Amino acid sequence: MSARDAVLAKIRRSLGVTGAEPARNAAVDNRLGTRPRGVIPARGALPAAERLALFIRLAEHCAASVARVADGSQVPAAVAEFLRQRNLPAAVRMGDDKRLAAMPWGETQIAVKHGAADGSDAVSVGHAFAGIAESGTLVLTSGVDNPTTLNFLPETAIVVVDAADIAGDYETVWDRLRAETGEAPLPRTVNWVNGPSRSADIEQTLLLGAHGPRSLHIVIVG
Repeated sequence: MSARDAVLAKIRRSLGVTGAEPARNAAVDNRLGTRPRGVIPARGALPAAERLALFIRLAEHCAASVARVADGSQVPAAVAEFLRQRNLPAAVRMGDDKRLAAMPWGETQIAVKHGAADGSDAVSVGHAFAGIAESGTLVLTSGVDNPTTLNFLPETAIVVVDAADIAGDYETVWDRLRAETGEAPLPRTVNWVNGPSRSADIEQTLLLGAHGPRSLHIVIVG
């Protein structure tokens, strides 16, 4: 018996169950099948303009920087401007996201590499699945379009998100992700990101870049 099986067996004995009770199994199946929504705070139920303003305010509160552009064709210029302002190299790594690929990167001096980050990239560019206004959170799904390594290995992460994809609350994003995935499995990883990586574990001194980027820049399209 594995350690896991031993722990579960002990829990069953303490509850006086075997794991084969029809009523208990039906309750579990119902919980997984109906996917009840959690509590949604009032700040998650705002009109679109107020929702976007709240997302920006809370993202900046978490030490992210935010830029807005009218459409995707302006994203490369916005990224180039950010790199110049931060004195960063004009080179980025991104995945195979079709939305990013359709943007006119050739009109800038930015050198673009594709694929997962390998630890040598200073800057990454990814596209978020969604944003969440109630907490200023980015939702990043894994896959070849936007490899998870882009979110953690480069010291500077630039994330593009469509204004139309900024939802008010977490539950709305989960509903949308399930709807778009359908019967297929969910992405292997769904990362919820608030600002650059930070930790205050050592003597309560805030350290940026503890387990991810030191800097997070968000470009909102639309």
